[in-house]
Amino acid sequence: MPMELTQSRIQKIWLPNDNRPALPRRSCGPQLANSPTVIVMVGLPARGKTYISKKLTRYLNWIGVPTKVFNVGEYRREAVKHYSSYDFFRPDNEEAMKVRRQCAMAALRDVKLYLTEEAGQIAVFDATNTTRERRGMILNFAKENGFKVFFIESVCNDPNVVATNVMEVKLSSPDYRDCNSTDAMEDFMKRINCYQASYQPLDPDDYDRELSLIKVIDVGRRFLVNRVQDHIQSRIVYYLMNIHVQPRTIYLCRHGESEFNLKGRIGGDSGLSNRGKKFAVALNKFVEEQNLKDLKIWTSQLKRTIQTAEALQLPYEQWKALNEIDAGVCEEMTYEEIREQHPEEFALRDQDKYYYRYPSGESYQDLVQRLEPVIMELERQENVLVICHQAVMRCLLAYFLDKSADEMPYLKCPLHTVLKLTPVAYGCRVESISLNIEAVNTHRDRPEEAKKGPNPLMRRNSVTPLASPEPTKKPRINSLEEHVAVSPALPGCVPQEVPTQMPGQPLLGKACLRPVCHFLKVFSLLIFPR
Repeated sequence: MPMELTQSRIQKIWLPNDNRPALPRRSCGPQLANSPTVIVMVGLPARGKTYISKKLTRYLNWIGVPTKVFNVGEYRREAVKHYSSYDFFRPDNEEAMKVRRQCAMAALRDVKLYLTEEAGQIAVFDATNTTRERRGMILNFAKENGFKVFFIESVCNDPNVVATNVMEVKLSSPDYRDCNSTDAMEDFMKRINCYQASYQPLDPDDYDRELSLIKVIDVGRRFLVNRVQDHIQSRIVYYLMNIHVQPRTIYLCRHGESEFNLKGRIGGDSGLSNRGKKFAVALNKFVEEQNLKDLKIWTSQLKRTIQTAEALQLPYEQWKALNEIDAGVCEEMTYEEIREQHPEEFALRDQDKYYYRYPSGESYQDLVQRLEPVIMELERQENVLVICHQAVMRCLLAYFLDKSADEMPYLKCPLHTVLKLTPVAYGCRVESISLNIEAVNTHRDRPEEAKKGPNPLMRRNSVTPLASPEPTKKPRINSLEEHVAVSPALPGCVPQEVPTQMPGQPLLGKACLRPVCHFLKVFSLLIFPR
């Protein structure tokens, strides 16, 4: 007999009535159709594993899949406060090997907690995992807990790329605090050698033919994919095949001030105001001053963005996906009119702005899904200027700056301001540039009653949570220093207590393909003898 359904007021989706028996649930919430997945990174140090881990996690959280990185190196730094030298990573250092295994097990315990009790769907296990024995341990752990496993191996044999990664990221890690760069570089290269001696790459043609995996070879020059199991794994593969590490700049701005902006009306397809036209001229001058090679310009298909782009006198491409959020029955109305004519809808949107869907319109959640192809193409491109709209710009900015779904609808994207985004090691540097043309302020702050933050919206058999909350920091593993044979400290290093987190530190050595100095090439020969 057909089930009775009720439409939720915020999301406008149909839900089963609560008067029927609930289906069995796990302690963390509804049982999803697909099992949680553990993504296992594989590869020698300085091959971009943490870069891939963090970038992939940012993407998955942005599209609504709760994901978290578990970096075993951080667990090791908690357990062993004072790093002395590469001797800790020697395969014949039995005490250190015990500590490293305990750190891996502690990380896996937290993976289990996240996937079973904290509503996580994907955990990224970020470590070298260079031996079949270690990968076998992870596979057994996943099998015992009913998790899927997907391996991502990063392979790179270009000594210049490796040396650049080491210099840009590894030497700034807590392991080498207060060390001079020469000693730190030499030690890290020897650390790589310790792993290289026992490295067993994934073998999809024979030993690992039953595993789900992707091998990323030479910073995306080539890929090898084996046994993709489900939709989310196929999305991961597609994403990894679209990203690159070439230096580039992305510019985001809204159209010039529109006639509807002046009247306080949302949506619609009005043209530019006089001040909006002045902004378009100022934007043209700004673009010329940037002197960018092969700049791509993208607009929506709405009049105000096209008028803004026309002033640049450069080719541009129109994207329907970049159109402003559809306000449905509220299109072309002021907020005061919405409050008067649709008071319940006005209150519901303030209650949960990310999930709220306008009647016959869209939500920010819908907008994220619509913009995913834009993000994919932005990742493939080099220098791009995107002329778009307030809600669209918020969604794009949330992706690049790793903002949660709760923060996204309240990001400030003022008119007549260009945001310059420059990808850096593990994130993105943003610079706000006002072009000094006055405009109305269209930003609405979060209402006080909504500042407590909404809870994830659960359905019986599916879940659409916010980006996974970071649980309260707690000790993950007791200090094991007393069990480790202490080796002599590096020359020029002063041992200090290492913080468990690295505020402001770039996270992953981008494999920048620019020439490196002779100094780096000399040390790269330590692991790549000619």
